[in-house]
Amino acid sequence: MTKRIKPFLRLGFIMISVFLSGGCSRLTVLDPKGPVAEQQKDLILWSIGFMLLIIAVVYVLFTWILVKYRERKNHKGYNPQQEGSKILEIVWTLIPVLIVIALAVPTVKTIYALEQPPKETAHKKPLVIHATSVNWKWIFSYPEQNIETVNYINIPKGRPVLFKLTSADSMSSFWIPSLGGQKYAMAGMETQLYLQADHIGTYEGRNSNFNGRGFAKQEFTVKAQTEEDFNQWIKETQSKAPKLTKARYDDFMQEGHSQEMSFSSTHLEWVDHAKDPEYALRVRNQLEDSPETPKENPHKHSHSHSERWAGK
Repeated sequence: MTKRIKPFLRLGFIMISVFLSGGCSRLTVLDPKGPVAEQQKDLILWSIGFMLLIIAVVYVLFTWILVKYRERKNHKGYNPQQEGSKILEIVWTLIPVLIVIALAVPTVKTIYALEQPPKETAHKKPLVIHATSVNWKWIFSYPEQNIETVNYINIPKGRPVLFKLTSADSMSSFWIPSLGGQKYAMAGMETQLYLQADHIGTYEGRNSNFNGRGFAKQEFTVKAQTEEDFNQWIKETQSKAPKLTKARYDDFMQEGHSQEMSFSSTHLEWVDHAKDPEYALRVRNQLEDSPETPKENPHKHSHSHSERWAGK
């Protein structure tokens, strides 16, 4: 009897663990702060609910069979038909097909819907940000505003943001859990991702794809602001931040981490990693061959806070 109830005990333990963990700290992906994350949350909950329904039906049938056909006194025995049943074969073939359809249709619809700006703000011009991954830091370029940041971005609340993702070296995964799911960034190509923040706040972003020993700290922050505060930040950055030189940018191509920094120009003036996937490799080879290059990578240690002219 103990063996028969073990599966139910395991299921109960898992469900209790999930509910307790949810009560202590909310899962970020289930606490969306934008329309993209909201659609993805609905899809996740639909999938979980549908699969739990399937599990419940299976366990009910399993329990019913165990009870009805258990070994007991005065049991009349059970002599199943050996010829097969066309009705049963049709049923257990159609059920998986219906399950796949029920999960696939909303998934495909959501995937295609998220390739466009959110419907609620589709009339607004999206803010374009080029996100470039470098082992192990994130470089963000605002081409229309002609500014560039390292390991942080500011965005206006209630406005779609179009991220153009690429990488200077290894493949990375751009992910802001509070705003939406991840998308890959690869050298030699460009992928696009629409996100939007509907609430003012600071959110965490990261690389969720393992690409070396330093990937765990390849993180960045996202600050959602009012339109007025965002425009003020743009003006201050354009007037106070230093210009980004090619030499300084080439220094970022070395492996290592970096603190948050701001510049009043972008690297897009001389390189687009989506079209030149070997740029970082050439720069690293040149720096290694240069006698002036220090033996220790300057990015392996954090820069002083003074290198960033202003806060987020």
